Amino acid sequence: MALENGSSVTEFILAGLTDQPELQLPLFVLFMGTYVITIVGNLGLIILIWVNSQLHTPMYYFLFNLSFIDLCYSSVFTPKMLMNFVLTKNIITYAGCMTQLFFFCFFVVSENYVLTIMAYDRYVAICNPLLYNLTMSNQVCSWLLGGAYVMGFASAMAHTGCMLRLSFCDANIINHYMCDILPVLQLSCTSTYVNEMVVFIVVGIDIIVPSVTILTSYAFILSSILKISSTEGRSKAFSTCSSHIIVVTIFFGSASFMYLKPSSSGSGDQGKFSSVFYTNVVPMLNPIIYSLRNKDVKIVLRKTLKGRIFSRTGFS
Repeated sequence: MALENGSSVTEFILAGLTDQPELQLPLFVLFMGTYVITIVGNLGLIILIWVNSQLHTPMYYFLFNLSFIDLCYSSVFTPKMLMNFVLTKNIITYAGCMTQLFFFCFFVVSENYVLTIMAYDRYVAICNPLLYNLTMSNQVCSWLLGGAYVMGFASAMAHTGCMLRLSFCDANIINHYMCDILPVLQLSCTSTYVNEMVVFIVVGIDIIVPSVTILTSYAFILSSILKISSTEGRSKAFSTCSSHIIVVTIFFGSASFMYLKPSSSGSGDQGKFSSVFYTNVVPMLNPIIYSLRNKDVKIVLRKTLKGRIFSRTGFS
């Protein structure tokens, strides 16, 4: 008999990325390394932007928030993911699973819209440079970021709220390394039709609207770049665009494959491996792409490191 607004399952078991014993240690080392790079890279970028007034501009304000989101959302699931490689059974409570699901949805959707805002920021900077300070004022930047977090919260509430109405009777093994929406839905002993419609509509909006906005912004950007007479100027602008487009393509492409394909197509393993790209690869790549390839950040980083070294030498 189905339960009303409740669940007989009090805990879930996360199956992990693979069940092959010979791959557990190499994958643990790989993803531990990825996580360390993600934490160090994003935290380092946050501190660098925070302490250097030269980087207190709209572009770096958005980058600061992007790094903060990557730092948080990779920490939502990676510790449990790493535990899968060293434990026989990786158990997560029902409440813990729903909490993980909420914060994962919140941060990943917020990242969607921050990436969109960054594309719009570049559009204004390249296509309307004389109006940049007016268009991207502190108030406008705050409103844009506030909107990104509101969209993240609304989407997380929609997915988690619909998940809480389901009942889970006997099956409790989630074929994933985290409490993602679709793998958890597969365990429900009640109808998931409403949940599937919410996933299709909400995820569709959260992917299509940002994608169209980003593509439109870059269409105008590329049009403006082609009008630049300087070869060096065009090359620099194309380099900046290509970096952002690579991140956006990996992020939105893997998310679209995971959530917008028909529920009957593909396997759970395909979904797990595609989700690795937007959950592990993108948070690691963001600080590399937006800092190591950014001239301003490299200059500020050099000055900061030299200042620290001279300061220590002076006191020694």
